[in-house]
Amino acid sequence: MIRVMLVDDQELLRAGFRMVLGAQPDIEVVAEAGDGAAALEVLKTAEVDVVLMDVRMPVMDGVEATRRIEGPKVLILTTFDLDEYAFAAVKAGAAGFLLKDVPPGDLIEAIRVVHAGDAVVAPTTLRRMLDRFAAQLPSGEPVAAGELTPREREVLLMVARGLSNMEIAARLEVAEATVKTHLGRVLAKLGLRDRAQVVVYAYESGLIVPSPRPEV
Repeated sequence: MIRVMLVDDQELLRAGFRMVLGAQPDIEVVAEAGDGAAALEVLKTAEVDVVLMDVRMPVMDGVEATRRIEGPKVLILTTFDLDEYAFAAVKAGAAGFLLKDVPPGDLIEAIRVVHAGDAVVAPTTLRRMLDRFAAQLPSGEPVAAGELTPREREVLLMVARGLSNMEIAARLEVAEATVKTHLGRVLAKLGLRDRAQVVVYAYESGLIVPSPRPEV
């Protein structure tokens, strides 16, 4: 059973998520909170596997709460207008993010994926987010990618563009297990936690450059 905590200042949204998740045989909503500070207090005593975290909330926002959470996986729920916060949350340790209007099936699958130890990155949303807020990306020096082999660098770039392991395996004409091995080495060499941080790394290091936004 996957134990889920809902963190959102809108009670109606929490009720909707609770209804959707409660219908699943392998998911149970065990805790709720209306802001990040309250969530941290609840997590001191509640046993939680995955936290569905809103970003903009009173008292303490989802980014700061994510930064302080240890143990449970955090899945950020955001809107397009708040994508810069989602980017910061992924950097703070979130396992991924989804839009709040995500179809119920995608939300359920994302929770299972995150619980299994992988990251959930919505590629199209990520590209829009990074295109829009490219000027706000940190300018710190990233870890050098010089130690990566050509194949590992290739895998890194494909992950950064939102391809799944299966899609990468098809393009490289190798087994999916081989892709997982390459990705594992990339994570280890660059000191990254998961594929969500691979995406952030690729953009911050300039390996992938956000496309220019059209004039409005």
